[in-house]
Amino acid sequence: MSHSPASAGGDQPAAGPGQTGPGQTGPGQTAHDVTAPDLMGAHLTARLAADGELTAEDIAALARLDDGPGAGDGSWDDDLAPGAGGGSWDGDRGRDAMPPTGWGPLPGGDLEPSTGQLAPSDDDHALLDADTGTPRPAEALDAGFTRRYSGPGATGFAGGGPLDVMLPGSDLAWHAAQARHRDLATLSDNELCGAMGAARRLESWAAGLRLATVNELDARRASPGGRPGEHVAEEVAAVLTLTPRGADDELGLSRNLARVPQTRALLAAGLLDQPRAAVIADALAILDPVGAATVENLITQRAADLTTGQLRAACERAIKAYDPQAATRRREKAQKDARVECWAEAAGTSAIAGRDLAPAGAIAADKTLDADARWLRQHGMPGSHDQRRAAAFLARLTNRPLTTLLPAADAASAADPSAVTPGNPAPSNPAPSTNPAPSTNPAAPATADAAGWVGGLGGTVNLTMPASAWLGLSDAPGEAGGPGALDADTCRDLATALAANPATRWCVTIVDRHGRPTAHGCARDGPGPSISRNAPSPPISRNAPSPCGARDGPRPPGGIDPAAWLATVKVSPIETGTCSHRRESAGYQPSNLLRHIIKIRSPRCGFPGCRRPAIRCDDDHTIPYDKGGRTCECNLHPLCRRHHQAKQARGWRLEQPEPGVLIWHLPHGRGYTVRPEPYPL
Repeated sequence: MSHSPASAGGDQPAAGPGQTGPGQTGPGQTAHDVTAPDLMGAHLTARLAADGELTAEDIAALARLDDGPGAGDGSWDDDLAPGAGGGSWDGDRGRDAMPPTGWGPLPGGDLEPSTGQLAPSDDDHALLDADTGTPRPAEALDAGFTRRYSGPGATGFAGGGPLDVMLPGSDLAWHAAQARHRDLATLSDNELCGAMGAARRLESWAAGLRLATVNELDARRASPGGRPGEHVAEEVAAVLTLTPRGADDELGLSRNLARVPQTRALLAAGLLDQPRAAVIADALAILDPVGAATVENLITQRAADLTTGQLRAACERAIKAYDPQAATRRREKAQKDARVECWAEAAGTSAIAGRDLAPAGAIAADKTLDADARWLRQHGMPGSHDQRRAAAFLARLTNRPLTTLLPAADAASAADPSAVTPGNPAPSNPAPSTNPAPSTNPAAPATADAAGWVGGLGGTVNLTMPASAWLGLSDAPGEAGGPGALDADTCRDLATALAANPATRWCVTIVDRHGRPTAHGCARDGPGPSISRNAPSPPISRNAPSPCGARDGPRPPGGIDPAAWLATVKVSPIETGTCSHRRESAGYQPSNLLRHIIKIRSPRCGFPGCRRPAIRCDDDHTIPYDKGGRTCECNLHPLCRRHHQAKQARGWRLEQPEPGVLIWHLPHGRGYTVRPEPYPL
C-alpha cells in the first residue's frame, strides 16, 4: 500500500506538537518501534480513518509494508498493477493531495519544512523535524522517486510502475508536477514516456471535468419542462474565451457525452482522450437512447486501443449495422448547416472552404478542379498539380477564364479554338468552362477586369491599411475583414484593384500609438484609377527591395500626388472618454454618418470572442431607446444578431461606461469587459 506525502484525510489539520493521535508514536517512541503488526488489521483501519495528518513515522511504517505479502492489495482492482495508488476511481471525487502545512518547493525539487535551514541533498531525501531540526524518515513516495530506488529519475513512471498505471486525479497531478520540477532531463526514456502518458491521462480527466461543468450549467439553464436553456453557449464562450462556433461545439459535446455514460467514464479515467470521446459521442448522437447504448457497448470494448480514424470507422460500421437509415438522417441534418467559411492561416495565407455540402456536388467540384489543373498543365502553366487546382479554384470563384492563369503567349493560343498544341488537339480536348455565361468556349479572351490578378471584385471589400504602407514607406500589415491580417504587398494590390472602381469609397482614420481610432474622415473622391486605364496593373513584385524609406518603392494607386489627395480629406474626432454627443441623432434610427462612425470605432461585434465584422451586425442601443437610451456614439455598439438577442435575455445586462467599451454582466454573476480591436499599425 502506498501513500503520497499528502494527508490521507485531505484538508484535515495536523496533530499539534506533543499530541498523539490514533496510531501515532508517543514521545518516547521512534519510527523503528512501530512494526507492521502494530499497524495491521483494525488498528491500521482506525488510524487511516481518524482525524489528523499522518506523521512521518506513520508513513515510514506504512512504507515498510510494501515489502510484505500484502503490498499493493486493498481497494485496487485486479487489472491494475500492485502498488498503484493515488487518484479516485471516478476521476472526479478524490481529495486534493497537497503537501502538509508549512511545506513548500525548494530549488532542489524536494518538499522541506520551512525552517530557514539548508535542505539536505536529494541523495538521502531526508526531512527535518520542524521543531528539533533532527532528520526524520523519508516519504514513502516522493513524486515518483520511490524509496526502493536511490538513483536519479522517476522510477514510479517506468513501465508497469505505480505511477504508470495510476488513475488521473490530484495525486497523479502532484507526482507529475514534482517530476517536472526536478527536471525531465533526469528521466530515462522509459520514465519519460510514462510521464507523457500520465500527462495525457490528466488532460483527459481535466477535459471530463470541464465538460461535466458545461453540462451542469446547461442543466441549470433548462426550462422546467426540460427544454434546453437559451444562450448557454454564449455564457460558455465568455467563460472559456471561445468563439461562438467553438462554444457551440463545446456545449454540443457535453450534451452528447451525457448520452454515453461509458464513454464519459473512460474519459474521466484517462483511458480515452477528448478527441476519441468526441468521435463516439458525436457519432452516436443520431441514434435513440437504446440504440446509442447498444452501439456504445460494442465500441467501448476496444476504443482505448484505436486512433480517431479507426474509431470513427468502427462507429460508422456499428451504426449502419444497427440502423441503416441513421447515416442518411445525419447527412440531411448536417446539410442544413451548409456554409462557406473563410479564415486566416498561420503562414499569413488565407483559406476558403465549403462545409457540410452535398457529397455528390463536392465530388463533382473536386473532379472539375482536377480537369482544370490538367488543362492548365497542358497549356504551359508552371507549378504542381495542387497549385494549379488552387489557382483554378480561385479563378472559378472570381469568374475568371482559365486563360488568365497562363503566360501571355500561351493564353492567346489557348483562347483560339482552332489552335492545336502538342498533346492537346483542340477539337477533342476543349478548355473547361470557367464562365457562367452559356458559352461553349470558356477559354475566350478575358476582359481587362477579369484578367486582373484579383479578378472582378464583387460585393463589399473593407480594406484597412496603414497610410505608410499605402504610400510605400513601410511594410506594415493591413486587414480586409474576414481573412484577418494581410501583408503590405497584398493590401497594395487590393488597393490598386479597388482604385479602378469609381464606386470605391475612400476613408482616412487617425489612430493613436495603440491602434485605437481617434479621428476619421471620408474623401469626396478617391485617389483615382490606376495610371493605365486600359489594362489592370500587375501585382507589385514580391522580389523587389524593401520600400521602407525609398522614394522609388511601391506607390499608392492613382494618378495624383498622394500627399495632395490626403490633404483634401477632412477628419473629425471620434468620441472617447466623456461623450460630447456631437453626432447624436434625435430619433431611434442613427444617421448614416453615425452608423459609419460606430463601425469605424468598433469594427467587430462587441461580445467577448466574437469577430463578426461590424458591417454585418446590428447597431444596438446599449440602453434601450424606449428606456431613455441615446442614439449616440456613447450608447451604440455593433452586435451580431445572435449576441444582440442574448443581451435582451433574462439575467443579462450590458453597459457602456465610455464610448466603445462594453461590460457584459451574465446570469452566472461574472462580468466581462470588451474593448474594440485595435487597428493595424
